[in-house]
Amino acid sequence: MFKLSEIKELIKLVDQTSLQELEIESEGSRLFIRKPNKTEQVVVASGAVATAIPQVVTHQAPAVQAVQAPPAETVAPAASNLHTIVSPMVGTFYESPSPGAASFVSKGSAVKEKTVVCIIEAMKLMNEIEAEVKGEIVEVLVENGQLVEYGQPLFTVKPE
Repeated sequence: MFKLSEIKELIKLVDQTSLQELEIESEGSRLFIRKPNKTEQVVVASGAVATAIPQVVTHQAPAVQAVQAPPAETVAPAASNLHTIVSPMVGTFYESPSPGAASFVSKGSAVKEKTVVCIIEAMKLMNEIEAEVKGEIVEVLVENGQLVEYGQPLFTVKPE
């Protein structure tokens, strides 16, 4: 099975080269990366089971600039002193610890550096995302259950 860090490195490698596709088999697992139209697709297969993660975008890549520029421009002019909490990985955004439970945070919530603001599910692992700064949530930028990309803004926070 491929480690998430290995997959990220391979995606970065493909994105920085003129390669359009990369396929690797190792220990019964298969990794296939394709980058059509400035987006990449990752498929990891182990036996007959396959997991697909659409539109994986890596850091510092031209595709990231094209995808991320519009949201950053709309947030930045409004208030340049705001801190943006971004997704550290590709996955599914969850605003609460379980269905029907109260959200971790909402607009106007006070947060500290270690306050959990959401969960991102990646490869069946639940990853708690922390606020990183002390302040107040100004805006929640994604919907519950939405797929998020690496580097995608999730929240804006007004630091104290």
